Amino acid sequence: MSDFQAIADRIEIEALRGEFTDAVMMRDRARLASLFTPDGVLRMPNVPVELVGREEIRVGGERLQEMWDFFVQTTHPGTIRLDGDTATGRAYMHELMRLRDGSSHVNYAIYHDRYQRTPEGWKFTERVYEVRYLDNSPLPGSAPRPA
Repeated sequence: MSDFQAIADRIEIEALRGEFTDAVMMRDRARLASLFTPDGVLRMPNVPVELVGREEIRVGGERLQEMWDFFVQTTHPGTIRLDGDTATGRAYMHELMRLRDGSSHVNYAIYHDRYQRTPEGWKFTERVYEVRYLDNSPLPGSAPRPA
């Protein structure tokens, strides 16, 4: 693999991770599901949720979304290890949410990722969510309400 190809692959994988966060924040579940291979898996053991395939990821995302009053997720760069048409990596997350039941959550977490190069570009084959810090203290702020 050329150095230029490796750079391009890293940029595309980082963009994929950014698309994931944007799709979550914009509540675009169809786009979220399209970021995975057809048999891709999203695992969130702390929830607990395991979604296999694009349709389960889309529908599962909609179910989770219905639970939120608001949700903010930011992704911080992690590692990427390239191996031809596959790669592994980690992305570091900070999340802030209030659920409709009134509970609040501040998470610092890691996504452990596997990626696959496809004709449509890099896709997730697996994302496994690992919470490293959780604070359930009530959040003092609120989401702005539309006028």
